[in-house]
Amino acid sequence: MTASPLLLVPFREVRHDEPDDCLHYESVAVRGTEMDWTIPAHRHEGLHQFQFLAHGSVRGTIDGQDFEAQAPVMLLLAPGSVHGFTYTPDAVGHQVTLPTATLRQLLGGSNLVDDGLGTSCVLPRLEAGDEAACASLFEQVAREFRARHPGRVHALLACATLLAVQYLRRRGEHFKRERGQGDRDALVRRYLALVEQQYREHRPLSVYAQALGVTPDHLSRTCRHVARQSALQILHERLMLEARRLLAYSSLSVAQVAQQLGYDDAAYFSKFFSRAVGHTPSEYRALVASGVRGAR
Repeated sequence: MTASPLLLVPFREVRHDEPDDCLHYESVAVRGTEMDWTIPAHRHEGLHQFQFLAHGSVRGTIDGQDFEAQAPVMLLLAPGSVHGFTYTPDAVGHQVTLPTATLRQLLGGSNLVDDGLGTSCVLPRLEAGDEAACASLFEQVAREFRARHPGRVHALLACATLLAVQYLRRRGEHFKRERGQGDRDALVRRYLALVEQQYREHRPLSVYAQALGVTPDHLSRTCRHVARQSALQILHERLMLEARRLLAYSSLSVAQVAQQLGYDDAAYFSKFFSRAVGHTPSEYRALVASGVRGAR
């Protein structure tokens, strides 16, 4: 059972018309001029998207969180993340979209995709050197994408690998500035990656702790120190985030939403949702439909 196709943007809808396109490139202006510089909320399943704004500014929401950024800025959009943007008409930038499965292959089947690129983020405050390196990579992708040279696919995939590594490093630097880094931060990142993969399975916290090689108490204390939430709160919040996404952006019934999130009993799901969000699923959906911004 899947969410409404009106919200999902599959790769075939963003890719170019060449049969050997392993990724899709376009400038920000392509969609910007077509849609009066406002991209409505949508999500990509199984796709990673890398954006770089070299000039202008952008504001929008990512999973219900508002942001505003001035160029130069890098944006990482992970699979399943609901996002919508409004660019200024003078915006100049690039975006590259590629299947997450391809990205995992490029990074050697490591945990780098889930640990470092598993959640969406905005990376502002680029240094001059970082800005130039990022711009150069995107421009190289643009040239290869538009050309028909021999080895086109190999060149594009090589550029995509470098681009992903650039975002990994920038995100790591951003994480250090915002929270500091160490063993505790690494444990929380690994836990978040596991939660992202398994939250629909309703596994007890002890299973996550065992997979990470720590006790449940140690995991929860570490999460409180780093994320200001217990490990169980993080797990429940991820589940409710997906519930809010489906209620707000799909036509699934409440019972179907419950089933998609692994609940056998829709009434229990409604009770859990009401306790966590403060509204029943139906009330929440009605608030979103009426344009209440506080409904998240």
